[in-house]
Amino acid sequence: MKKKLLLSLLAAMTATYSQAQTPTEAYRPAFHFTPEKNWTNDPNGLLYYEGEYHLFYQYNPFGDTWGHMSWGHAISKDLIHWEHLPLAIPEFDNPDGKSQTMIFSGSAVIDYGNKSQVCPPGTKDCMVAIYTGHVHAKGEELEQHQNLAYSTDKGRTWTQYAKNPVLTLGTPSFRDPNVFWYEPQKKWVMSVVKPDIHTAMFYESKDLKSWTKTGEFGKQGDVSKIWECPALMEVPIENEPGKKKWVLYISSGHQVEGFVGMQYFVGNYDGKTFTLDKDNPKPARAGWGNSIDYGKDYYAAIEFNNLPKSQTKPITLGWALNWTYAKEIPTSPFRGSMTFTPRISLKRTPEGLILIQKPYLALAKLKRTPLESVKTLTLTSNEKVFSKATGERLEIKAELLPEQAKEIGLKIYKSGDEETIIRYVDGKVQFDRRKSGKVDFNPTFASVEEAPVKLKNGAVKLHILVDASMVEVYINDGEAVITDHVFPTKKDGTVSLFTEGGKGSFKNVTVEKLD
Repeated sequence: MKKKLLLSLLAAMTATYSQAQTPTEAYRPAFHFTPEKNWTNDPNGLLYYEGEYHLFYQYNPFGDTWGHMSWGHAISKDLIHWEHLPLAIPEFDNPDGKSQTMIFSGSAVIDYGNKSQVCPPGTKDCMVAIYTGHVHAKGEELEQHQNLAYSTDKGRTWTQYAKNPVLTLGTPSFRDPNVFWYEPQKKWVMSVVKPDIHTAMFYESKDLKSWTKTGEFGKQGDVSKIWECPALMEVPIENEPGKKKWVLYISSGHQVEGFVGMQYFVGNYDGKTFTLDKDNPKPARAGWGNSIDYGKDYYAAIEFNNLPKSQTKPITLGWALNWTYAKEIPTSPFRGSMTFTPRISLKRTPEGLILIQKPYLALAKLKRTPLESVKTLTLTSNEKVFSKATGERLEIKAELLPEQAKEIGLKIYKSGDEETIIRYVDGKVQFDRRKSGKVDFNPTFASVEEAPVKLKNGAVKLHILVDASMVEVYINDGEAVITDHVFPTKKDGTVSLFTEGGKGSFKNVTVEKLD
């Protein structure tokens, strides 16, 4: 009875609504996903089916801090406009009457024809969620195991599989199953992590219900934090038709000690396990390693399953926050958002294969109003203010040629002493949010992030998306990305170009308002 009451209460709390494109709350993005209210973190169960992209996500139905983790649910036709659906899979009480099971991260798949018989007989296609059941009691973590839930109505309602768990090691640290269909061997493949020993394990199944371990990969790259949220996917190589490599995403540590971030590995998958590419065994980038994003606000990204065949590149989505300060950011009534959806590929360079991320094509369909444009501009230790470039939904493109300047870049949300700076200096693109507005809610928030870059024909190319508190900087056609939050306090902030310490030039600068 207690379980039924909880389910009824949760359902009542999550009525369907659509995310507005002109949010009224301060700092709410318009073309990045946010829940209507309360806490969210990892994206889960990313899936395309019959014209709908499904986003499930870690969600607290009862408040705006982490807890009572359940799966929220939203759908979209274009990955920009989201319709929010009732809570999908809620936390539940266990039969022992003492413990509860939270619905931790996982994935979702379509079992066409219900061949695995997870759904009842007669079901056309079965939508199956594979998630970590986090069993806990009075604050103590008891066990993490892998469970199934299923839907017969395109994800609108869900039922727990009666014979859960389908995979367990009997330990409190074993989580984040990422499952996909491996066509060459006609089987399901799962990557899942043992976080504390920095290891991704690989399993296979013919029916989603019985799983056999086939291999593991770990203890490489960054091990400064636990490993979480693995995602194994096949990725095309640019300008090499028909050629692909396997890429393994791992959520782990950050270049800056104490923060979380993400890394990737390039290699091969033989149907059993993942191994590093023998031609590119080491991280392609010097320093910390293969960062997926150099900002502080990018974590737990996974790929969409079951994409239409017209989508030849994987599409990913991540959580746009950092655990260090996530519970303190000044947003209300929601806390937490998702990144935009980059299409990913690999590019061969003299240093090896590197990850390329570019905004999803649907971005081009947004209504836009040109605000400012400059074909060429040279500044010598000076600043050019674009007085018309105001607002909190902007797309900015620019090529920066440092020439003799020690620093060259842009400022956004500039009003008096308040500004967010994106600049090139000494072989790096930096994102400086130390004077970006509200920064005192956590002592670690005011910071400068930086991504190593190489000039191309003397220039660095920037593609910047500004969406209220969310800023994403795509560098040199996606060779590096910085994703960060800012919380400006003034409404009249403009965009400006600047150089310091000498002459520098700008080319092909455009600023457009997005609606």
